[in-house]
Amino acid sequence: MAEAERIIGTPDIPDASGAEPEQSEERAPADGSGANEAGSGVADRPKGKRRIAVLFGVAAFAYALDLVSKLVVVAKLEHHAPIEVIGDWLKLEAIRNPGAAFGFGEAFTIIFTVIAAAVIVVIARLARKLYSLPWAVALGLLLGGALGNLTDRIFRSPGVFEGAVVDFIAPKHFAVFNLADSSIVCGGILIVLLSFRGLDPDGTVHKD
Repeated sequence: MAEAERIIGTPDIPDASGAEPEQSEERAPADGSGANEAGSGVADRPKGKRRIAVLFGVAAFAYALDLVSKLVVVAKLEHHAPIEVIGDWLKLEAIRNPGAAFGFGEAFTIIFTVIAAAVIVVIARLARKLYSLPWAVALGLLLGGALGNLTDRIFRSPGVFEGAVVDFIAPKHFAVFNLADSSIVCGGILIVLLSFRGLDPDGTVHKD
């Protein structure tokens, strides 16, 4: 209850005689402490505009980049020899991955599909109280990557919600991945950094 009053403010309630509430500035102590307390409800609210457009703009860019790259890979690289970009250190090699990012958990394709869909719903709900630009970028990267791999899960073989994801970036001594995986990882790293700095999605900064 106290937290709700801090966020939305406590309205003035006239007494039983119907008298008007006294002006706060007339009763504020000379040291100004009363003014600070009266304005705390407003000061604690996020300032500025919501960053919904930034979130969905970043998500749309990441999703489009991943979708186009996979279409090109399937059309030009699948069933062909890998392309060496930096010798043996980095190749482009098309593979179908039924598991999670970087090839883990191949037996749980449907579970990863449900998780990706849940992540998308959570991010969409969080957007309503998003005022931080860095958080908007981070969540946009997560959303775009999740949508990219979820599209593969739904529309690619062997079937709906069981489709294999197209991976093609193959570093030496590392798992093959795609741009959606990269987007998810970058978004996750950015969220960890923002959390360490104490920056919340609503734009406020907290100190532990």
